[in-house]
Amino acid sequence: MKFNSVALTLATAGSLVAAHQHGHRHHHKREVVTVDGPTVVRYELDGKIISAEDVCNGIKEGKLAWADGNPPTDPCQTSTTTTTQEYTPTVAPAKFIETSSSTTTTTTTTTTTTTTTSSTTPAATSSASSPTATGLDAVFPDGEIDCGTFPSDYGAVSLDYLGLGGWSGIQYVTIVGELVSSIITAVTGDSCTEGAMCSYACPPGYQKAHWPSTQGATGQSVGGLRCKGGKLYKTNPDLSDTLCIQGVGGVTVKNTLSQHVAVCRTDYPGTESETVPISLAAGAEDDLTCPDGATYYQWEGKITSAQYYVNPAGVSQEEGCQWGDGSQPVGNFAPINLGVGENNGKWLSIFQNSPTTTEKLDFNIKIKGDNLSGSCKYENGVFVSDTGSNDSGCTVQVMSGEATYEFY
Repeated sequence: MKFNSVALTLATAGSLVAAHQHGHRHHHKREVVTVDGPTVVRYELDGKIISAEDVCNGIKEGKLAWADGNPPTDPCQTSTTTTTQEYTPTVAPAKFIETSSSTTTTTTTTTTTTTTTSSTTPAATSSASSPTATGLDAVFPDGEIDCGTFPSDYGAVSLDYLGLGGWSGIQYVTIVGELVSSIITAVTGDSCTEGAMCSYACPPGYQKAHWPSTQGATGQSVGGLRCKGGKLYKTNPDLSDTLCIQGVGGVTVKNTLSQHVAVCRTDYPGTESETVPISLAAGAEDDLTCPDGATYYQWEGKITSAQYYVNPAGVSQEEGCQWGDGSQPVGNFAPINLGVGENNGKWLSIFQNSPTTTEKLDFNIKIKGDNLSGSCKYENGVFVSDTGSNDSGCTVQVMSGEATYEFY
């Protein structure tokens, strides 16, 4: 998803900030998919957040006026609109973007896929425990480990079910000058070979630390270790000499259901497929990684956050944390996404996996915390916040302390 912040000013009394949440892009194997999604808006007057109702009344009474013409959304819309009060208490906030670049693969045709999926949920086929790792603090030795050896002794989590030798994604890249001119994304049975970028999963609360400064010529993201001369090399040693790093912390996900739930993070920067798993047993709680916007991957100079796909209850991580075929509401067709990021504060979102699917999740989600900017929950197929309900999504800022996504 993208969060593009637009500064809107009043002619008489300060400024109004509208933070625009644009769509996340869903990528299907060997296709390029670019879509737009819901809009969420927040208003600020003289450094203070005010409600859409106050904005509307002020404009109607002639006390407030837009300095730069009409706003991109009407603050006088009803509560059933997709507009909800949101976002950044600054006059000119930075753009806030998550897993949103296009993917170049062996097909050059651009295809937008919108699929209505079946409501049938497949049964779990494996353990409901999240992946664990060893060697998280171990320095990764450049040029010593064969490309055919997955670096599980250095914090990386092997994802054997993908059929990629443990890697979360592999990209075969062609580099021209300082840009990647083409990317071919590996499929099951492929391996980390000469010149490839080989991406990896980290355990809950951690994220991969390596991606090259050389990125896609048309906005594609590339990430992981580089296979060179038959050996593996770090691609971002200035950030870390380990493979996995922690985020800013303070965000968890808790499952109060009687069945386990698979939550899958996108492999980003990289293939952008939802292959990095967290599998929550009934009653379990685990960390979500909240990237530090100031130090983590930036897409074309813009801050990025983490995106998670939430599968229906009972779906295994093996089925939920990889590409789906659209016959079931799983994988990239899972009903709900979570957005987690830090940009002058932590921002947490729940939103529909639109337009890929209109399928409803078979349980509810709410964001809980001691000091949130408002409320945000997904209940009975509807997103509900302080300003009303909609079918698109909602966002809150964690003003201080910790926050939890609770499944119930």
